[in-house]
Amino acid sequence: MRPDRPVMAAPEESLRKRKAEAAGPVHGSPPGPGRDPAGCPARLRAGTFWLTRIVLLRALAFVYCVAFLVALHQNKQLIGDRGLLPCSTYLRSVQRHFRGQVSWDAVSYAPTILWLLDWSHMDSNLDALALLGLGISSFILVFGCANMILMAALWVLYMSLVNVGQIWYSFGWESQLLETGFLGIFLCPLWTLSPLPRGTPTSRIVLWGFRWLIFRIMLGAGLIKIRGDRCWRDLTCMDFHYETQPVPNPMAYFLHRSPWWFHHFETFSNHFLELVVPFFVFLGRRMCVLHGALQILFQVVLIISGNLSFLNWLTIVPSLACFDDATLGFLFPAGPGGLKDRVLKMQEEETREPQAPLTCGRMARRTANLALGVLITWLSIPVVVNLLSPQQVMNSSFNPLRIVNTYGAFGSITKERTEVILQGTASSNASSPDAEWEDYEFKCKPGNLRRRPCLISPYHYRLDWLMWFAAFQMSG
Repeated sequence: MRPDRPVMAAPEESLRKRKAEAAGPVHGSPPGPGRDPAGCPARLRAGTFWLTRIVLLRALAFVYCVAFLVALHQNKQLIGDRGLLPCSTYLRSVQRHFRGQVSWDAVSYAPTILWLLDWSHMDSNLDALALLGLGISSFILVFGCANMILMAALWVLYMSLVNVGQIWYSFGWESQLLETGFLGIFLCPLWTLSPLPRGTPTSRIVLWGFRWLIFRIMLGAGLIKIRGDRCWRDLTCMDFHYETQPVPNPMAYFLHRSPWWFHHFETFSNHFLELVVPFFVFLGRRMCVLHGALQILFQVVLIISGNLSFLNWLTIVPSLACFDDATLGFLFPAGPGGLKDRVLKMQEEETREPQAPLTCGRMARRTANLALGVLITWLSIPVVVNLLSPQQVMNSSFNPLRIVNTYGAFGSITKERTEVILQGTASSNASSPDAEWEDYEFKCKPGNLRRRPCLISPYHYRLDWLMWFAAFQMSG
């Protein structure tokens, strides 16, 4: 019987081994990849911004997509060859103003690559710019990566449209997109197309550029309200806003019918979010994260309450710079080989080798980022002076490239809604008393009282918005 004992011991030893494996790793054994020393899934460390860059790029690319889609659908009718305000006519007027030449003065007055193209086929030119921008932004949105060349191309393409768009592109969100897009250029490596370019960590200067942008957007909006309409100070503006806003959506009807105390609470909350919360960005990581979360929540509420173009979607973009990888890690799957797992490994490598060798490329990158910081600081001087001025001007720029701008919204609230109604007739004799006139219905502008308000945000119709301004000016 003795020779049989070793045979019986093997299953017992195997059973003990399986139990030990089920109980977890032995104390002192090295952890597996993507796991902490206790064997639990490792958590991303705060203070790095690899995933933040991916989220920022995709959010910015989404807004660019919408902006170029609007341009593709509407530019020919607004600024095309047979548009309401042809951009070729505008460029010729600029050219005549500067002695009939395409001089540096003319180009700096209206920076656009349309100066270099054939003006006799302006519809094709406008479509080409919009399609190219739509294609590049769609690529970045899908793959979550970009380089400086692609981001600069998007910025130049959209700036080329804005600077010939005349009144159709006079909204504050156009300059805001250009400023956000300019910062996005320096968010990326020069050539590499990778979501996680190891040699190019996200620049802290660029991140603070985004934070400085959201700070100015919110504080500017808050100050213009406090200095503007009296209803913002007595907390009654929201009694009228949902009814008289440019393009109400279906939810605006129900919000308008809310009780007075709810409207007072909304107005007070608006002041808190625009005048107090922006300063959280300077009070350390936790308060900065809280600032980003509150501002994004605020923008989501505004998106729900009205068709405000892509303005609120765009305002979310710089708010994302308030979050680091540890905060945004939940957006990414934790599987092996995924982006989150790769960032974990990169963080471990940074812990072992905190100081990367300084190469010529890194030195050039740091120099470019420092130059960006100096440029933003210099261009911010008149913007800050404007913020502090009792005669604050909103939604304007002090430089032709619109790199640093002033912002604000709804400094005054109309108390009654006035609509401009356009009519037409199919009668051969329009002056005849028997001629039947019918109202032109716009795509989204309120008109027929039996028609439900539209829901189109982040898309928008430029003509519909300007018709609201026309009625606003007539009623004033």
